[in-house]
Amino acid sequence: MKKEIKICLPFYKLSYSLFFVCVLSVIRGVAFTDEIGLALEPMMALLAAVFCADTYVQEIASKRSEVERLYPLKNRIFSIYQRIGLQEIYLLLLAAAGYGLFFMIQRPVPLFQEEPYGWGLFGSYMAAVVVTLVFWGMLSHTISCLFQTMWAGIGGCLVLWVFTNSKAGDEILGKWNVFSYAFRDIEDRGDFGWLWGKLVCAALCLVMAGMLPKIIRKRG
Repeated sequence: MKKEIKICLPFYKLSYSLFFVCVLSVIRGVAFTDEIGLALEPMMALLAAVFCADTYVQEIASKRSEVERLYPLKNRIFSIYQRIGLQEIYLLLLAAAGYGLFFMIQRPVPLFQEEPYGWGLFGSYMAAVVVTLVFWGMLSHTISCLFQTMWAGIGGCLVLWVFTNSKAGDEILGKWNVFSYAFRDIEDRGDFGWLWGKLVCAALCLVMAGMLPKIIRKRG
């Protein structure tokens, strides 16, 4: 486990991810607590795409994959899943910390006065962002393995991110958008239509997880 942590969570990754969240909490203005999740989710998705792109292809770049090919495929797949899991746990903790930073630095006020602390908002944000992080991390990693370069993973995710995080993406995809949570109506607390978008993300994650062994077997 310690070896996997050193490989997938090096110091430079920890440094730029922490810097990213700290800067975001300062420059991305919010007036209401309901807007914190809207501001954070798309940015955390972009961070996850960059963060997880080299989960396995770093083995190819460093020639360690030549040694890994000597191990059974199931061992290699388990190692990849373990690294993805460790990175996602770290990003989830960072997403929670980022939410707290917005509170401490910008001190937004509640949109509805009966919820002064917004624990319900925080709970829905965490439920949404965990799916978001896994989806974008898996997508970036899968594309990188398919093309054997992290830049393909980052670039492919960036194209999709620009579209889905736009007004056009919201109008075309609606509640099926992967960013359905960020585009929800914050004034309607009873609207849970955004869950459909997260179900789409979860389903796509299962598909990518099923594809991974085949990709590794063929692409090495």
